[in-house]
Amino acid sequence: MTIEISGDGLTIADIGNVARGGKVSLTGDAAILDRVERSRRYIELAVERGEQIYGVTTLYGGMADHYVPAEQLKQLQKIALWHHKSTTGPRLPREDVRAAMLLRANSLVKGASGIRLEIIERFVTFLNADAVPHVYQRGSIGASGDLVPLAYIAGAILGLDPSFLVDMDGESVDSHTALKKLGLAPLELEPKEGLALNNGTGTSTGVAANATDRAFDLVALSLGIHALFAQAMLSTSQSFAPFIHQVKPHPGQIFVAAVMAKLVEGSKIIRDEAAGDRGHRIGKLIQDRYSLRCLPQFLGPVVDGLAMAAGQVEIEANCANDNPLIDADNGEVFHTGNFLAQYAGVAMDQLRFHIGLVAKHIDAQIALLMTPEFNYGLNPSLVGNAEPGVHVGLKSLQIGGNQMAPLISYYGQSVIDRFPTHAEQFNQNINSQAMNAANLAREQLDVFGHYLAVALVCAVQAVELRSKLMADSFDARTVLSPATAGIYEAARKAAFGDPDSARPLHWNDLDETIQPKVEGVIAAMTAGGPVLDAVRGVSDRLRARKVSFS
Repeated sequence: MTIEISGDGLTIADIGNVARGGKVSLTGDAAILDRVERSRRYIELAVERGEQIYGVTTLYGGMADHYVPAEQLKQLQKIALWHHKSTTGPRLPREDVRAAMLLRANSLVKGASGIRLEIIERFVTFLNADAVPHVYQRGSIGASGDLVPLAYIAGAILGLDPSFLVDMDGESVDSHTALKKLGLAPLELEPKEGLALNNGTGTSTGVAANATDRAFDLVALSLGIHALFAQAMLSTSQSFAPFIHQVKPHPGQIFVAAVMAKLVEGSKIIRDEAAGDRGHRIGKLIQDRYSLRCLPQFLGPVVDGLAMAAGQVEIEANCANDNPLIDADNGEVFHTGNFLAQYAGVAMDQLRFHIGLVAKHIDAQIALLMTPEFNYGLNPSLVGNAEPGVHVGLKSLQIGGNQMAPLISYYGQSVIDRFPTHAEQFNQNINSQAMNAANLAREQLDVFGHYLAVALVCAVQAVELRSKLMADSFDARTVLSPATAGIYEAARKAAFGDPDSARPLHWNDLDETIQPKVEGVIAAMTAGGPVLDAVRGVSDRLRARKVSFS
């Protein structure tokens, strides 16, 4: 699938596709390409007329009262990029750099930035050759755009200097070598072009888009895990009955209830309690505990929040976001602030907060499963072989999860409200901190993915122990709903091979360690891996949810 760069229409899924190596093409729409050409021509004519334009005939930011003579205008554009080659530290992952390149090109092709089409075409060439500039995580406050990371991308595609590096064909090469391999030569900047290349929100929004794309998958997997937990805990499907949610009609709550009802449909161990039949509850709580009974009410706001964040990121991914912007139709230059990445920052703060809630909820479920007072007959800590009396089961795994769950919640704290107000001669006296917010989202999702692997190992062990009690077979496919049997089977194979009617995932503690089981599940949770494929229908439904901002 080739994704077209046209200035509009990119979705989270499109960005994720390109981030993972998908091909791109530049639009052939004559009207769009003409707009790019006319905005470039406007700058050329404005310079000829001696018009005063920020960053074209003046210095930058708090030095914008310094005017630049005509003979130094090209040098000024080189400085726009060159002086931002100023950071170091951990590099951005390849996928995030590719997303940033896509979004910068998509913004420039809207025809409001005054840049040559030839430069936009270089983004396409680099992406399709999987030539990925070295870009760093630190340095952007998301105020006058992601100046530092975008400058590293621009310096590489232009060949501004050999010190800009590119990963290509399995090695790191200098930008001049990369250009030569691509059949290109270093390119000198014209007025406005340096500023057009790094004065925008593409990096933070690219990271945010990738985080959102991954969050769809992991939240979908969380719902699948909850469905396994519910069956292991002999829960009722009454909690997902349409009537309940029609009388409290929050969209997310209705969505979660419908997904959960579908996930557990056909299970031999979920209780339907039709017509008020609660005979099985005699001597026990007449209703499930909150983490089971209130699942749609608790996770509904999460999926609503995720849809809101995705909508904001998608709009930001399809906007013109540098400064100044050119309205070639009306012959006007606007000195404003579309470079402020506040929407991406807010979206990522909200996404991280909601992911923290999901982890908190799963942690409550694991605690019930592990505790014989609450798990309806399962062994303590999900011990496999209880006969010798010396095994402790998944006790340590739960403890490890208890280390990760608070960390995931800690990552959920806001960062965009913590900006310093004195940046760049008090010019950037508000800033979005969107790059920090997006980087934290990627880091949080790394931990969250590990945590879900822990939860899946617990879920597999729990449903196998329940299956043995209910059907005299550790192969849980005999009792699980059709929708969750696939999730169970994918996770079981990844952890320890095919389901086995004669033994559960974890039997005698000294037979093998737990670590490789968790590692196997993590490996199967990559994009396109069998575990995420098992919940593809749910994640696609999450991606399809839209929030109207009209």
